[in-house]
Amino acid sequence: MRDTSAPVPGPTYETNQRLDLRDRAAGLGLRYKGQAAQDVLAGVIRHDFAGKIGLVSSFGTEAAVLLHMVSRIDPYVPVIFLDTGKHFAETLDYRERLIAQLGLCNTQRVHPSPAGVAADDPTGALHGTNPDLCCHVRKTLPMLAALRSLGCWITGRKRGQASTRAELPLFETQDRWIKVNPLRDWTAEDVSDYFAQHDLPQHPLMAQGYLSIGCAPCTRAVKPGEDPRAGRWADSGKTECGIHFENGKLVRKGPQSG
Repeated sequence: MRDTSAPVPGPTYETNQRLDLRDRAAGLGLRYKGQAAQDVLAGVIRHDFAGKIGLVSSFGTEAAVLLHMVSRIDPYVPVIFLDTGKHFAETLDYRERLIAQLGLCNTQRVHPSPAGVAADDPTGALHGTNPDLCCHVRKTLPMLAALRSLGCWITGRKRGQASTRAELPLFETQDRWIKVNPLRDWTAEDVSDYFAQHDLPQHPLMAQGYLSIGCAPCTRAVKPGEDPRAGRWADSGKTECGIHFENGKLVRKGPQSG
């Protein structure tokens, strides 16, 4: 009897899918090259990925810029916040304030799997012994689940934040998603000016020297002369939480000139 079942996609199919995605990211990079962040966002939200795009936000020190821009384009764009269970209380309060002030209508508070936390971090101290696994359980896995229905996600990463982000493209790929980095060329001064122009509130920990804020146990204030992300996982050799990794490695797939 003839087998009429659908074929199972194999390695060649998956490779072709990834190549197609990279080609699309490259094309978007060329099309939006040199455009202002607001114009890039308007294009991808209203046209290229309409109904299939979300903003992943830490509600950190610079997050209000993208949140404000997105709220003015479409306040119903999903805003995904990874609630790891380890955030500063100030971050959670700041999140509520920005949601109310900006009129964000589709905010999603994503939590790690209770079973996963119970299995890998039963005492809540995993961050001190295996921070990579801690981030994987509390950030990466919940984020991948939250992004399942989307084709593109917006990040607030910038080239000047750390040496690991120096080659950041405007569009890149990760697994089956395209990521857009509309603020990649923004400087600290650009961010400060935008906050002032739009009367945006600062994260309350900024005044204490926290320039990049993640989970409380793994974040310290930045010392004079350090890059903005130096207070993240200080003295551990870790520089990224893992949500921007593909197959366990930091990826930069996109037109570098885009």
